[in-house]
Amino acid sequence: MPSVTHEALVELFKNRPTLAAEMLHDALGQPVPAFTEARVVSSDLTEILPSDRRADVILVLLVGEQQRPAMAIVVEVQLGVDPEKPYVWPVYVVQTRARHRCPTQLLVVTIDAEIARWCSRPIDTGHPGLTLTPLVLGPEGVPVVTDAEQATAAPEVVVLSAMAHGQGEAAEAIGVAFLAAAAGIDEERRAVYGDLVLSSLNAAARRTLEAMMKSGYEFQSEFARSYVAKGVEKGRQEGLLEAKAQAVLAFLEARGLEVPAEVRERVLASTDIAELDRWVRRAAAVSDARELLATTGS
Repeated sequence: MPSVTHEALVELFKNRPTLAAEMLHDALGQPVPAFTEARVVSSDLTEILPSDRRADVILVLLVGEQQRPAMAIVVEVQLGVDPEKPYVWPVYVVQTRARHRCPTQLLVVTIDAEIARWCSRPIDTGHPGLTLTPLVLGPEGVPVVTDAEQATAAPEVVVLSAMAHGQGEAAEAIGVAFLAAAAGIDEERRAVYGDLVLSSLNAAARRTLEAMMKSGYEFQSEFARSYVAKGVEKGRQEGLLEAKAQAVLAFLEARGLEVPAEVRERVLASTDIAELDRWVRRAAAVSDARELLATTGS
């Protein structure tokens, strides 16, 4: 099951279809054709892939009155090393190019510098001259957004900035910029993005932002409820348990902490709402994911 952080990054690119083109051009310096519309298209590539294989997001840049495809972008969010990806990524590119009959680029997005280096390695397909080098947007390439006007114009970019730089010196300024942008977006995205930004910031910046927020805002995982439990038909209690468990894991991952399998399994197996609430709060403070369980005596 994809992590909350993974799903958050995917949703940013879906909610702002121009984001992939903007990052390719502005952050990575890649040429992007002038386009009239960026459209999210089906990422199902099951013609030649197993049914469980699909790209995270596929976007097509359209030009002219006839909305002709000028370029396609396959967006893949990568938060860890996956030995399968060097085999499936070339297929994603080739299949998307064949389907939309246009040049196609692969954009891999990660918030981990080490994973960015792994993703950047050229993929030798074995055919002479056919080597795919992924275009990788890592934390160093994500802009540090501290300007309120810029954040308001592109809320998804400031959220991405918080995820990439929320533990650094600019964390508080990024958070303040997000608050300026939050007033101009719909209620659902405001709740989702607000929780995501807060969970990405360091403790000092988070305290500052929470103090600035209007009374009545609660730091809770609306994001987890919206995206992890989406489409899952479960009882209210079971859905709430899963959302809170995923919130705990999301906060740990957003802070760059490795979550061992035994911690993940223990959190996901919990059936105690109060216990999960305690873990949500502690996930923002522990320096090692194992401390989450140790502090509760588990």
